[in-house]
Amino acid sequence: MATIPITKRGAEMLKAELHRLKTLERPAVITAIAEARAQGDLSENADYDAAKDRQGFIEGRIQEIEGKLSVAQVIDPSGVDGGGKVVFGATVELEDEDSGDTVKYQIVGEDEADLKQGLINISSPIARALIGKEEGDTAEVQAPGGVRRYEVVAVSYL
Repeated sequence: MATIPITKRGAEMLKAELHRLKTLERPAVITAIAEARAQGDLSENADYDAAKDRQGFIEGRIQEIEGKLSVAQVIDPSGVDGGGKVVFGATVELEDEDSGDTVKYQIVGEDEADLKQGLINISSPIARALIGKEEGDTAEVQAPGGVRRYEVVAVSYL
């Protein structure tokens, strides 16, 4: 199986979620199932059905996170030497050539992407257009409203 890149912060977030699922969520759902079983007839017991569904979700998520962490390539952006180029983990300041608006994005893994926090997925169209660019370069991004052009103002590794 191929490795997936993830920042150090993203790996810590996944580990924290895994810990919460194993230590809090899993025991709570086991207790809920036991309580529902104690009520008697399981064939028409909505509490039992809901608890079993929740248990299935929790176990599935635990397996998914363990699988991702087992193939993750953890990258600390502050330790990256990209030579001024946009690479995974880099923080990039861009200027929209049409509007003049500036935005700042960090290129991260799929699980930690959050556009509201300026974290964009490595496989997103804008991140793919930026990889390998340097300060002063222009990146063309195919957006739903047409092609957008961004000038790379600054590249940092935080």
